Amino acid sequence: MADTQELSSEVDIRRKKIDDLIAMGEIPYKDKFERTCTIEEARDKIGERVKIAGRIIFKRVMGKFGFIQIRDLKAKIQVSVGRNELAEADYDFYKKMIDIGDFVGVEGEIYLTQTGEVTVRCEKIVLLSKTLRPLPEKFHGLSDTETIYRQRYLDLISNEMSRKVFLTRSKVVSFIRRYLEDNGFIEVETPILQTSVSGASAKPFFTHHNALDLQCNLRIAKECWLKQCICAGFDRVFEMGKDFRNEGMDTSHLQEFTQVEWYASYWNYEDNIKFFREFIIKLLNECLGTTKVTYQGQEIDFALEWEKVNYVEKMQELLGFDFLSLQDVNEFKSKVVAKGLYNDSELEECKTVRTLIDFIYKRNIRNKIVNPTIIYNYPAVLMPLARRNDKNANIIDAFQLVAGGAELLKAYSELVDPSIQRKLLEQQLEEKALGDDETMDVDEDFLLSMEHGMPPISGLGFGIDRFIQFIFDLPNIRDTVLFPIMR
Repeated sequence: MADTQELSSEVDIRRKKIDDLIAMGEIPYKDKFERTCTIEEARDKIGERVKIAGRIIFKRVMGKFGFIQIRDLKAKIQVSVGRNELAEADYDFYKKMIDIGDFVGVEGEIYLTQTGEVTVRCEKIVLLSKTLRPLPEKFHGLSDTETIYRQRYLDLISNEMSRKVFLTRSKVVSFIRRYLEDNGFIEVETPILQTSVSGASAKPFFTHHNALDLQCNLRIAKECWLKQCICAGFDRVFEMGKDFRNEGMDTSHLQEFTQVEWYASYWNYEDNIKFFREFIIKLLNECLGTTKVTYQGQEIDFALEWEKVNYVEKMQELLGFDFLSLQDVNEFKSKVVAKGLYNDSELEECKTVRTLIDFIYKRNIRNKIVNPTIIYNYPAVLMPLARRNDKNANIIDAFQLVAGGAELLKAYSELVDPSIQRKLLEQQLEEKALGDDETMDVDEDFLLSMEHGMPPISGLGFGIDRFIQFIFDLPNIRDTVLFPIMR
């Protein structure tokens, strides 16, 4: 209650200042300010006069002299404010009417203090925007999770690490677009509001289109639309944007997430392995200045040779039986329990062979991988949109990059045979009937495009949020999103 009363009192004081400013003929919220440079640029202009602007994050008045610090997203700078440079009325106005949190414009010469601090000698200070609410008392290290997520602006004002994360995220997104375009990929936009659940195995969000009286879903992946672009003649195509999956919340999953998908005609999955390796090394060097990442206490270097692990062989070693030949989920579970890996209750959530295989892999193989590793030779049952291997139809030409126990991407040679694709999508309906709510629909529009012919294709999906979480070793994936949804 005391904190609330104190805040209310502070707000009232600032409201009174706004009223006083108006009575003085001052405009408390200016329409613009002509800067000569940003704060970051000003720090390199020792001996030059500048006009800069930013938010006050520190203020100390010592009689007729004092300091403030102003900052923007990328940098901060000290400003010395004294009676020697400002007229008495201007200095009095600064002392009484300008507070921490206000936006100001400052004009003066850049110099170095005796301690070597880059400082602006203030010859003019202009109140640009009056802040009604004060910054949190401990804003130099905001730590309350609720406040951080609900009021991200306060987090960015106060936490250097948060600023670094989101500035780097912006660099990553920019790099991805440039790199793909430089390699012949064309960016397109595909529907978010859809009438068929397709492109991945996930539980969708549903909504209703009133004008057309249609039950719709938010897209879970871009794949089927982008492959239709390949059918249309786009040689290489990509899209970066939001996907939506109505799944449980944890520290490594978002229901609304950002992913880039790209597809290249005439490639197979091995071409994508080579392309992605070159891509990720250049991305890390440009955005971080190094290919080394510290994740959960371990240094991981993406420039080193990537190990390759055969998914099927590794699972075979773990299980000790031919799991690819099993089609009955209950028989499969019995063998797993007999092996002593899990008990019946632990496997209860697995309704199909596909979900059971994925459950075992993630908890017994993926979680033990530290260095960047290519996992390939996946069971065909896991990915109904992937191309079956020519020598063994129970295996698909697919790979994932795993590091630190985290899946960073998924890619494969695409299935372009419409007859096989229809059969596999119909099998998805059978799995749905068994209780698996993460299956795809029979997407007739997509199948129709396949019947018109598609070239050999390889595609790749790369999650931006999880990658940012990984490279900064963040405890929660919501730390990578500016405004995560809150209850």
